[in-house]
Amino acid sequence: MIHRYTRPRMGALWKDRAKYQAWLEVELAVAEAMAEAGLIPVEAVAEVKAKARFSVKRIEEIEAETKHDVIAFLTNIEENVGPASRFLHLGMTSSDVLDTANALLLRKAADILIEDADLLLAALKKRAFEHKDTVMIGRSHGVHAEPITFGLKLAVFHAEMGRNRDRLVRARENIAYGKISGAVGTFANIHPDIEAGACAKLGLKPAPISTQIIQRDRYAEYFTTLAVAAATLEKMAVEIRHLQRTEVLEAEEPFGEKQKGSSAMPHKRNPVGSENIAGLARVVRANALAALENVALWHERDISHSSVERIIAPDSTILLDYMLARMTGIIDRLVVYPERMKANLDRTGGLFFSQQVLLALTRKGLIRDQAYRLVQRNAMRVWREGLDFQSLLLQDKDIRKHLDEKEIQGIFDLNHHLKHVDVIFNRVFGANSGSEAT
Repeated sequence: MIHRYTRPRMGALWKDRAKYQAWLEVELAVAEAMAEAGLIPVEAVAEVKAKARFSVKRIEEIEAETKHDVIAFLTNIEENVGPASRFLHLGMTSSDVLDTANALLLRKAADILIEDADLLLAALKKRAFEHKDTVMIGRSHGVHAEPITFGLKLAVFHAEMGRNRDRLVRARENIAYGKISGAVGTFANIHPDIEAGACAKLGLKPAPISTQIIQRDRYAEYFTTLAVAAATLEKMAVEIRHLQRTEVLEAEEPFGEKQKGSSAMPHKRNPVGSENIAGLARVVRANALAALENVALWHERDISHSSVERIIAPDSTILLDYMLARMTGIIDRLVVYPERMKANLDRTGGLFFSQQVLLALTRKGLIRDQAYRLVQRNAMRVWREGLDFQSLLLQDKDIRKHLDEKEIQGIFDLNHHLKHVDVIFNRVFGANSGSEAT
C-alpha cells in the first residue's frame, strides 16, 4: 500500500542551496567549454572546480547590499576561488545562468512528477481490474443513465492520466533548453559553439534563438501541463466525493481507526483528501494563468516574469507532486461497496432499459417519436409512482401490439450493457495486459 503524502525530494529541489548549485553547474559547464575551445586556461578551470564553494547565508548578506542575486552569488564564489574566478561568467548575462539553471531544475521536477504519475497509473490499473465486473449505474447530469462497471470508471481515469504522463514527458523535453547567448541573444561576447558545448555538458539542448531569456511559451506549456494534470486529479476527486455522499455511498476514502471527521459530530466520515485535492487544483490552474501572462514581455526582456516564476515553479511542482501522491494513496485503499452499487442500480425499477425498449419498437416499424412517447409515458410513471418498469410495459396495450411478453422480458438483460467491457479494457490496457500493473 502507498502512504506517501509528502515528497521531501521535490521540496529539496527548490531550496536555495539546490538553486545555487544549479547556477554553479551552469557556470562550470561554460568555463569547461571555453577551456576546450582554447579560450581560457585549462588549469584555471581545474582550480575553479576545486575551490568553488558558496554559502547561502553569505550570498544573502552580499545581496542585501548589491540588490542583485547573481552578482551576490558570483562575488561569494570569487571570495572562495580567488583570482581564477575571473574566468567565470565571461561574456554572459544573468539570464544565461538563471534560465539554463531553471531548465535543469524544471527537468528534475518533471522526472519526479512522471514517477508519481506511474505510481498512480499502477494503482488505477490494479483497482480497475479488481472491479472490472463490479456493476453500477452510470449517471449523466447526476441522474441515473445506464449501467457501467466501477472498473470502467477507473479505466477512464487511467487513460486520462496516461495522457497526462505523455504531456509531462513532452513538457520535460520542451523545457530542457539552455541559452548562453548574452545580453540580447546575439552572442556578441560569447560564441554559439560555447553555448552548444555547455548545454551538451548539462544534458540540455541550446535554444535555436533567444533574446536575453528563454522564451516563456516553453514555461507556459510546462505549467499548463501541470494544470491539466491537476484538473484530472480534481475530476477524480470530485467523483469520489459524489460517490461518498450518504445518499449514494458506493465508495469512500479510507478512514483510519483513530481518525475523526468532525469536532462536533462523531459520526462524520468526510472525503477530506479528495476535497483537499480539488482545492489545490485551483491553485495549480491559477499558476498556469500566471505563466501564460509571462509570455509577453517588453522587447528582449523585462523582469516581470522573474518574480512570478520564483513562486509558481516551486508551488506548482510541489503541489502536483503532493496531489499525485495523495490520490495514489486514496485509490490504493479506496473502499468500494458493490452491494450499495447494486441497490442503487435497482432503485429506478429497471428504467435504465428504456433505450433498449425504444430501439426494439423502432425495429418493429414505429417512427422514433412515436416509440419514444410510448416508452416515456411508462417511464414517467415509474419516476412518479415507484413502479416496476417491465411490469408497466407488459400491461401497456399499445406496446404489446408490437412486442410480446418474451421480447419484453428479453430486453431486461443486464449483460446487454456490459458485453463490450473486455473490448474497452483491451483498448485501455492492451490486449495482453493482466491485472498486475506494469
